[in-house]
Amino acid sequence: MADLNVKISNLQFKNPVMTASGTFGYGLEFADLVPLHEIGGIIVKGTTLHSREGNDSPRMVETASGMLNCVGLQNKGVDYFCKHIYPQIRDIDTNIIVNVSGDSAETYAECARRINELDAVPAIELNISCPNVKEGGMAFGVSCAGAAGIVKAVRAVYQKTLIVKLSPNVTDIVSIARACEEEGADAVSLINTLMGMAIDIEKREPLLSIRTGGLSGPAIKPVALRMVYDVAHAVKIPVVGLGGISSTEDAIEFMMCGATAIEIGTANFIDPTITKKVKDGISSWLDAHGCRSIQEIIGVV
Repeated sequence: MADLNVKISNLQFKNPVMTASGTFGYGLEFADLVPLHEIGGIIVKGTTLHSREGNDSPRMVETASGMLNCVGLQNKGVDYFCKHIYPQIRDIDTNIIVNVSGDSAETYAECARRINELDAVPAIELNISCPNVKEGGMAFGVSCAGAAGIVKAVRAVYQKTLIVKLSPNVTDIVSIARACEEEGADAVSLINTLMGMAIDIEKREPLLSIRTGGLSGPAIKPVALRMVYDVAHAVKIPVVGLGGISSTEDAIEFMMCGATAIEIGTANFIDPTITKKVKDGISSWLDAHGCRSIQEIIGVV
């Protein structure tokens, strides 16, 4: 069997398949459906410094080849996570990664600092698609200065593997990836959801409670592939690819475009065993094509 091991900074992964934040809960919710130890990494749902109620319903809408969501980072805060969730997931035999969100450099950094103290969490993924309350609601991740400022603040207090999740709702994602790299990011993951909208034509109003939401699923895969390719060829740090991955073939495309690892998101809602299927599928594909290691296909395009 081919070697599926990949590495992000000093962090070793048994295979390149991870779960995308917000689509796999804390992992426990899927424990009866898929062997969690066979997943390369589990990125838990977004965690913030303080508790958040999220947005009002409706906050999820199906679309052609995808879905829109405006859940709004509902969670009970980092202290609740550390006290109640962490003890339940710390012994899962895979890399547990916490997705960190905030509304200022200070809240990002403080949340990361508290997670830094958890021995069994070797990495965090920074969600910089959040609105900057000090700058009128513009997302941190849409400018080089905004992204760099968050990464710098977190890097100062967080000593483990730091992955930064990039927004696709920008004009130049490569420049933003480089800005994150310069401030100490160990890797970047992309793409986050694309902003979209859906309308109820009978009520003549938006289907989502806050009008717009993040588009995910197969519809965004071509955009994600292009951005992963561009960023992977512009930075020296590893790239984690995501956006519409729902099959072995999808995952291999991302890796050939330069992704060291991949995340599966919306597809978990359709098939909760998809992570294992993709992991096994990559192994079978490599064997069938005479590849001894996953490294042989990363960035070949």
